[in-house]
Amino acid sequence: MTGNDIVVLGRLADPYGIQGRLWLYPFGDDPLAWAEMPVWWISREGEPWRECRLKSLKAHGNGLVVLLDGVADRSTAESMKGVLVGAPREALPTTDKNEFYWTDLIGLEVVNSADERLGKVVGLIETGANAVLRVLGDDQVERLLPFVSAVVLAVEKEAGQIRVEWGSDW
Repeated sequence: MTGNDIVVLGRLADPYGIQGRLWLYPFGDDPLAWAEMPVWWISREGEPWRECRLKSLKAHGNGLVVLLDGVADRSTAESMKGVLVGAPREALPTTDKNEFYWTDLIGLEVVNSADERLGKVVGLIETGANAVLRVLGDDQVERLLPFVSAVVLAVEKEAGQIRVEWGSDW
């Protein structure tokens, strides 16, 4: 399976306990639905994707803890830190009009209401309250824009851009 076929849904974080469990950092708003996907795809950035079976997923505190097949101890879990978790696009629900998979936003040009180009989306951050766009300008300055309706005026995927209410000098 190629990277173009996979939608990145999250990243594995620190080990949890000694039995191979890991914290999962989700990129989205319904990660508990992932429990319905028994097969996940995992990859380190830039490496090929491979199948991985989910043994358990549970909400714990403010996060999620997962146990993956083949990860039976803390040492193995340590080696999984930073691994991306994804799923084939065809296995995922289609998004509504104003919903997007983060991977579909990365690479889009960000233009403000004065038609000034602010840069390209290079990533997103989940803050709990809302997602934040990481926008890298041609000047290599990174701007962090809240992904909320007061800032994001339109996402035009076909045109390859996001229109925002944000000053170029902010």
